[in-house]
Amino acid sequence: MKTQKSISEIKSEFDQYAPDQLQEFCERYTADGRSGVQALIKRAHKMMDAHNRELDRIENMRVYENRFLQKYDVICGVDEAGRGPLAGPVVAGAVILPKDCHMLYLNDSKKLSAKKRDELYEQIKDEAISWAVGIVGPERIDEINILQATYEAMRIAIGQLTPTPQILLNDAVEIPRVSIPQCPIIKGDAMSISIAAASIMAKVTRDRIMMEYDNLYPAYGFASHKGYGSAAHIEAIRTNGPSPIHRNTFIKNFI
Repeated sequence: MKTQKSISEIKSEFDQYAPDQLQEFCERYTADGRSGVQALIKRAHKMMDAHNRELDRIENMRVYENRFLQKYDVICGVDEAGRGPLAGPVVAGAVILPKDCHMLYLNDSKKLSAKKRDELYEQIKDEAISWAVGIVGPERIDEINILQATYEAMRIAIGQLTPTPQILLNDAVEIPRVSIPQCPIIKGDAMSISIAAASIMAKVTRDRIMMEYDNLYPAYGFASHKGYGSAAHIEAIRTNGPSPIHRNTFIKNFI
């Protein structure tokens, strides 16, 4: 006689299924009336619903890519991280994704947890056709202003890509002194998978830089606020004076 699986065994089996495979699990155990098994089936349906919603969201974020793929083969998303902080560099990301990319959970990097950003950073590195970051430091920011430094970081990132993009999808801005056609998109990091990917690469790169600076200049708490103007950060500037990575044009009201 075949022995019925225990609920713990079924739970272990459940944990092996990806969200897009859970229908098979539900069909296999729907007749098992035990409350523990039915709870797993209910959980599976919730996971499948969430997965389907994410598929729909990502498909909606492909609208610009789908439009431009009718004319261009190489589409690049561009975004930046770090325009607002009082310290550290501004970092731009540029990413060329495969035409058939349907990577899940791409979004404005600020809407993602640090853990999810790190996971997607590694996935983008593995799956992108090409990606690059451009970094412009605080001295240059003070020299040419943050907007021009942002454009410079974007040009640096774009210039490292192979193949050369045929069109740029940018988060809200048009980059001067770039000959490649451009499409600025308001809130583009939440509207385009390419820009979202660039946003993640820029954000994770910059956050890691600021973590390294925290080791060099521990008095300022860079690991926690990443250089943004928190109350604790401003107080640290007033107490200790500026560090070598502070943007002097940004902190003149605090010293």
